[in-house]
Amino acid sequence: MAEAKKSDKKVQKAVKDDAKEEIVETVEVEVTPEDPKTTAKAGKRSAKATREAEEKEVKEERKKATSDKKTAPQKAKTQKKPPRSRLERAGKKYREVSKQIEAGKTYNLVEAVDLATKTSTAKFDATVELHINLAVDPKQADQNVRDIVALPHGTGKSSKIAVFAEGDDIDKAKVAGADIVGGDDFLAALDKEQIEFDILISTPNLMPQLGKYAKLLGPKGLMPNPKSGTITTDVAKAVKEAKGGRVEFRVDQAGIIHLGIGKASFGPQKLLENAQAVVTSIRAAKPASVKGVYVKSAYVTTTMGPSVKTEL
Repeated sequence: MAEAKKSDKKVQKAVKDDAKEEIVETVEVEVTPEDPKTTAKAGKRSAKATREAEEKEVKEERKKATSDKKTAPQKAKTQKKPPRSRLERAGKKYREVSKQIEAGKTYNLVEAVDLATKTSTAKFDATVELHINLAVDPKQADQNVRDIVALPHGTGKSSKIAVFAEGDDIDKAKVAGADIVGGDDFLAALDKEQIEFDILISTPNLMPQLGKYAKLLGPKGLMPNPKSGTITTDVAKAVKEAKGGRVEFRVDQAGIIHLGIGKASFGPQKLLENAQAVVTSIRAAKPASVKGVYVKSAYVTTTMGPSVKTEL
């Protein structure tokens, strides 16, 4: 009997063990996913965690696509187009008259002045300008080219002349044609910053009185200077020269001289004579330290008109 009970217990235990194995196998089969995305490196994921991960991935892709669309037009804007030439940006009339000037050709001064007047597109009486690039260094004191030249036919511009003088010089300046002449009354006008003149001429003995107005007159280029002939004892002669077309030229920081030589209405002959007077003066002012080529390039042009390359 005892042996029978023991055998029954062994059978029951074996049945229980088999049942446990079946349960474990069943659980393993139910939980094990077929999709590799549902498992993480650290172990298994729940269905909720998998769903949230997928939703997050979709949001990231959507956000990336939106940012790409926004940056696409910005990238297109950053691509700069090559700049257009002045001729391409100019008006129809300018482009039409520019056809008369052969590209790359250097004209002599007679032809350049004639072409400049013919190609003037302005509705008003345009100024004819001469631009000369010199092989000088303006930072060097001896290469700062500067001079005064009297144009044979004037500039075509009426300048208002003021003379600061006293005694007999006041009467002489008035006879010569000065527009404003005075002494203490002139200084009183400067105290009020009233500047109604284009050129100021003074006698040497009165210059100390103008010293305190240097900050007012200097930036405007109106301070009298012996190099420009505006400080002189002969005020009558200075006034006549200023009225008659005396101009001052000076190189800028790039070593270029810009000067108006008359109006388009003067005609080619008068403009040519004015230009020749300027060229002669520039050649005479050549610094001794400059060797070789002195004039690098020169152009004749009008206000709002195309430029014509010329040789001097």
